[in-house]
Amino acid sequence: MMTKQTENYAAPVKSKLLELLDDMLHHDGFGDIRVEVKILKRRQKEVILHCGKQYRFVVDTMEGTGA
Repeated sequence: MMTKQTENYAAPVKSKLLELLDDMLHHDGFGDIRVEVKILKRRQKEVILHCGKQYRFVVDTMEGTGA
């Protein structure tokens, strides 16, 4: 379960992911979206969205939330 603070940090990632999905649904061809999550130091994660280009985000996580 995400805390409100983590949800706020993840908002840009979610927004971009939904934008990419909308773009793919309106596209006449086919495509794929891949999500990669890496653990960084200091309670952070790097989220990389692959969809032709790479979109990189660093998301703060709270210790003890299982995130």
